[in-house]
Amino acid sequence: MKTKADIVKNWIKRYTGTSSDGFGDWILLTNFQNYVDKFAERFDVDVMGHGGPMTSATNKDGLSIINFGIGSANAATIMDLLSAVNPKGVLFLGKCGGLKHSTEIGHFILPSAAIRGEGTSNDYFPKEVPALPSFKIHKYVSDKLCDKDLEYRTGVIYTTNRRVWEYDEEFKEYLKKVRVIGIDMETATIFVVSFANGIERGALLFVSDTPMTPEGIKTSESDSKVTQKFVDLHLDIGIDAMSHIGNEGEQIKHFKY
Repeated sequence: MKTKADIVKNWIKRYTGTSSDGFGDWILLTNFQNYVDKFAERFDVDVMGHGGPMTSATNKDGLSIINFGIGSANAATIMDLLSAVNPKGVLFLGKCGGLKHSTEIGHFILPSAAIRGEGTSNDYFPKEVPALPSFKIHKYVSDKLCDKDLEYRTGVIYTTNRRVWEYDEEFKEYLKKVRVIGIDMETATIFVVSFANGIERGALLFVSDTPMTPEGIKTSESDSKVTQKFVDLHLDIGIDAMSHIGNEGEQIKHFKY
């Protein structure tokens, strides 16, 4: 295996349980197994990859979902592996911490950009390259949110590799200075590595906690309540958007450089 194409085509089934030709043209990404299980149950399809690092499922209409795990290293890995598939677009369904008073638990966020605080993306582009979504994917997802009369926020997400920071007042002051609306561990990496691989990308995040205050920090109990209340809606929007964007959405790529 001498080339990147050789490697990712060989590795993708080992990681996800699905070979490169088994995925659909449009792909949902998630960090959570219950999203994949709910998707598989809804479309009566099998979940592939049990026992491996990632799981996946694909319906008969050409929509796939992948649980790639948590963190920027995994996010970069799945986007490199998906270069073997060359999908028409991916949408990340993730959770984030809300950092503004205007972001409450359950609010949806369509990130306009992400700050590359994770470091992983530095292996793909210099720090000056911004982490951006594909505008037309976000425009279409926005239309779907409006069709459902759902409020959503836009703004910049801070992506970090640091999972335990909620006690660190100095870091929290930094987050205030950079004026970000939310924080997660994957969005910037997905945007940058997708860009490096020529894959159109988006992210629909929902606010699962408000970690700038002690009472807003996520606990097992609070996370369970949030999951029960919002996950089905989150997944519904993702499925609806990525099932129809190919037929209803504007053409994503108009020209090649």
